[in-house]
Amino acid sequence: MNENSEKMIAQHLFSQREADFEHDSFDREIAFYESICSGNMELVRLFMKPIFSEGCGILSEDHLRNLKYHLVVLAAIIARYCIKGGMTPETSYSLSDYYIIKTDKCTTEEELNQIHIEMIEGYTNKMRKLKLSGVYSKQIVHTIDHIMRHLHERILLDDTAKLLKISPAYLSRLFKKETGMAFGDYVNKLKIEEAASLLLYTEYTDTEISALLGFSSQSYFIKVFRKFIGTTPKKYKKQYTFDMAREH
Repeated sequence: MNENSEKMIAQHLFSQREADFEHDSFDREIAFYESICSGNMELVRLFMKPIFSEGCGILSEDHLRNLKYHLVVLAAIIARYCIKGGMTPETSYSLSDYYIIKTDKCTTEEELNQIHIEMIEGYTNKMRKLKLSGVYSKQIVHTIDHIMRHLHERILLDDTAKLLKISPAYLSRLFKKETGMAFGDYVNKLKIEEAASLLLYTEYTDTEISALLGFSSQSYFIKVFRKFIGTTPKKYKKQYTFDMAREH
């Protein structure tokens, strides 16, 4: 790197410091990409932000071009995370190319926002199907898909069995046989995994998260959280905050 380039970079960093500019939380960004890889659409929507928002760097002085650059960067990162998550490179890169070409043709901010949502939901849906395919029977695939789509609601065995047009007793036996977990435990496990992410990377309180995920009471939420995480929601968040403070 020549002296002129180093000088320009130094000036750029100085101008950002002067403007009190801070990039988005790295941990929250990682959580967003991992939620896509998990196929958890509800969590993705909670973490998803506009193409350009507070905490994003300026990549071009032209507003539309700046949005396009951010969308291209996002496509590249998501593609690589999904490959790491099990998607074939051919599929992931082809999807990335498809969305980047669509981005290049956009002439309005509205079109870019539509592609932004389409790309994130497209990758998330493909990752969910990928994680379920070839592992479980068709009935259990539909059951888990139903659970993941309705994590923010009360999910009951009887209602799920009715959707699949099978008896609750049969679904219960089949689910335990294929997943190794009881239906209710599996639902709670996924809910608590989401709750843990929400505690660390959003401003939701544990009370709000309990209601958001459809738990019948705050005390029951704490009981289930302790069962799967080993501590209470408040202590879990406090420990994370303490660890982050020590690192910095």
